[in-house]
Amino acid sequence: MYPWHSRLVCALQLASSVLAASFAPRHDNSHPATHCKAVPGTAGWPSPRDWTALNESLAGRLLQPPPPGAVCHPGKKSYNAAECQAVRAAWSSYEFHANNPISVDWDQWANESCLPQEGAPCSGEGYPVFVINATEVRHVQLGVQFARKHNIRLVIKSSGHDFLGRSNAPNSLSIWTHNMKWIETHDSFRPSRCKVTIDHTAVTVGAGAHMWDIYSALDALNQTIVGGGGKTVSVGGYLTGAGHSLLSARYGLAADQVLEMEVVTPTGEIVTANECQNTDLFWAMRGGGGSTFGVITSVTMKTFPTPEIEHVLMGVVTLDVANTRAIFDMIAYVLSQFPSLGDQGLSGYAYFSPAIATSSPDGSNVTVAGLFMVGILQNSTPEAMRALWDPVFAHVNATWPGMFQALYQPRSYPSFLAYFAEIYDRSPAGRSQYVGSRLLDRAALTDDLAKSAAAWERFSNASVASAFLVSGKGVFDAKPRGCDGNAVLPAWRKAYVHATLGVVAPPLNPAGRAAARKQVQERVAALRELAPGMGAYMNEAAFDEPNYRHEFWGSNYERLLRIKRAIDPDDVLWCTPCVGNERWEQVGGRLCRVD
Repeated sequence: MYPWHSRLVCALQLASSVLAASFAPRHDNSHPATHCKAVPGTAGWPSPRDWTALNESLAGRLLQPPPPGAVCHPGKKSYNAAECQAVRAAWSSYEFHANNPISVDWDQWANESCLPQEGAPCSGEGYPVFVINATEVRHVQLGVQFARKHNIRLVIKSSGHDFLGRSNAPNSLSIWTHNMKWIETHDSFRPSRCKVTIDHTAVTVGAGAHMWDIYSALDALNQTIVGGGGKTVSVGGYLTGAGHSLLSARYGLAADQVLEMEVVTPTGEIVTANECQNTDLFWAMRGGGGSTFGVITSVTMKTFPTPEIEHVLMGVVTLDVANTRAIFDMIAYVLSQFPSLGDQGLSGYAYFSPAIATSSPDGSNVTVAGLFMVGILQNSTPEAMRALWDPVFAHVNATWPGMFQALYQPRSYPSFLAYFAEIYDRSPAGRSQYVGSRLLDRAALTDDLAKSAAAWERFSNASVASAFLVSGKGVFDAKPRGCDGNAVLPAWRKAYVHATLGVVAPPLNPAGRAAARKQVQERVAALRELAPGMGAYMNEAAFDEPNYRHEFWGSNYERLLRIKRAIDPDDVLWCTPCVGNERWEQVGGRLCRVD
């Protein structure tokens, strides 16, 4: 995308044996088998005959893929030197991991167990044992029923674009919904068993439909949705976590647009959830988090006329990188304007740092400090965009004369798809990266600029951090379907900014991964102190967020827990950090009950 953009951003092989010997996961027998999910090598694990029967019921759609990096490891059955070069070249792309049934975007969620590197260890112990390549709802149902019957850990993967690692687990059965990609549009929509017709355009999509697919199909009808910023983001985990968008400030979060869902429950039932039936599930699935209450097979959500986009790449930068005090005072000032700018229709992604490596006009490398932003207005004009920023630039020039330079590059796009095709998330995958975030309201951004400047400096920690202006009036005033709204974290209803950071850990370095996790917590703590009554966007937050039940769900947690216990009494679905996960813990490669 841009040099400073740091956004955070198979073989069909059914084994006749329980596991291919070269990829056999290890397991821990320290817990009695009755207290743990079954793993290979224990008495409860299904027999080869059981797996064969499941495969037959799925018409041959049960896979046992090797780790995607195994093609680079001599001695493994899938070793292929030519293919290894292709895998290494594609490893940093979201598309590679989305198109592989077990690969995930961030290496740590597979415990770096088989990276495509010479000399690295390679085993299957970081990945699921079997995968169901689901292409229809019945395949999902059979998978859930099989996992429940045999007490097997179950995970759900669509694209693997998951910063918290919920779509992967060792010693598990995975349901891969990637190929459930159908798209059907509606001029109006009547939810099943409801007496009301919703007079609004809508689209029904399969669980594996990616944002690029949906945006492209709808653009042909001059429509779009409130959707994610990456091409391979799919609907399930995105909207169950709330789902922010550049269009959220006008229309609300993705979870606010949902009209109906088809869900396979943890007991193996196929149900429809909407405002007229399965209403508790409908409430919980819109904001309560993915991989928890059921498996989405399809979702119907509102569409909107595609807007024309006025875009600007703006920056306020300086070469005086030693003047840290002035740099963060300026950053705090610009971010303090976000509530006002958001109220006037602006949304976008801002990135700031006291040291940003970029290129000068003559092509030489240069380090600058300051803030950049990719901002948009919908159905507006270049003049209106410029009018937003001129007072900001004037204040900066008057307050710090001669220190900062304003950069301003406008451009107009005829539709949201035309804009998205150029600005979609291009940050690299295929590495171990930990993220953290915080939601900030008007008070945190504007009340005490000296305090916020100090907090932004700690949050940045001499590297790049971001402040996404992706909330506002549309989120505050959203009216989700149903008499009781949805389970979205209440702090979203007053937040303007979703501030994020990412810390990359060196590969195959446990100490480095621990240090990265510690750094995330220390940096996010600065914004927790600045906005103590808020919370975090669960899809882009630290997986080890302290007090995550309150930070991700606030006052909704107790109701979510009651629904989880009612709909999934046996904890067929388990993930962390997720609602109701306290009855189990990960012990080595096993999932065992907490005594």
